[in-house]
Amino acid sequence: MSGSNLVSQKGTYGTVGTAAPANVPGARQHSVVWTDTSGNLWLFGGSGLDSAGATGDLNDLWKYNITSNEWTWVSGLNLIGQKGTYGTLGTAALANVPGGRDSAVSWMDTSGNLWVFGGFGLDSAGTSGELSDLWKFTITSGEWTWMNGPNVVNQIGTYGTQGTPAPANVPGGRSDLFSWTDPSGNFWLFGGFGYDSTSPATGLGDLDDLWKYTVSSGEWTWMNGPNLVNQNGVYGTQGILAPGNIPGNREGGASWTDASGNLWLFAGSGILSVNDLWMYFP
Repeated sequence: MSGSNLVSQKGTYGTVGTAAPANVPGARQHSVVWTDTSGNLWLFGGSGLDSAGATGDLNDLWKYNITSNEWTWVSGLNLIGQKGTYGTLGTAALANVPGGRDSAVSWMDTSGNLWVFGGFGLDSAGTSGELSDLWKFTITSGEWTWMNGPNVVNQIGTYGTQGTPAPANVPGGRSDLFSWTDPSGNFWLFGGFGYDSTSPATGLGDLDDLWKYTVSSGEWTWMNGPNLVNQNGVYGTQGILAPGNIPGNREGGASWTDASGNLWLFAGSGILSVNDLWMYFP
């Protein structure tokens, strides 16, 4: 449908906000993606090639219109290695943009806004590491808003009390995690590679904590799982729901939400690579 049939192609960006037949993102991996309410396809960032053919983490936002078969460069820079411009927490601005990153997660809210959390990339100072910032892109205004989390990398999680939301709660910096949106519009994330509740010196590894973000209140809730890295799974009996069951630490698997709003995950790599299938009842 679009793009080159050769590897390692640089991006053709054109003009910000203007669709053109020649426009195309550079080759890349570990981007985040959405489909908007009009059926357009969106992608952000990842590790790949910029407009000059240099390779690294990107912070460009693209829209693909299926009807016209054209790409539009919507936001961000056309060069790798860009630090984040955070602005003021909770305030949208045209100058705001997340730093270049890969292996983040994404959601769409009930108003059709695009959200991004974490990944491995660059913070407000241009330092690379595990991120725990939460961003919203409002399609109608074309503006990013820094919504939650720190603007520096490699931060431990603030877990609070399990099951209790609080303004100070935030997952630790992480990448290669799982994500879902439930029928009520809440955002969920699980695991990944990153930081637990202890310290940056000792708390880096694979996680199996489950978090919920409530868009209406802007608060995270630690819902399930340990607040320490590299924990084994508790499997219980296959097919039997139990409060003590928990998947083991992992990164880089697959996730789905079923028609009843249950959260599913499959496989991933942690202490060992696994091929187990789990269902969580919110």
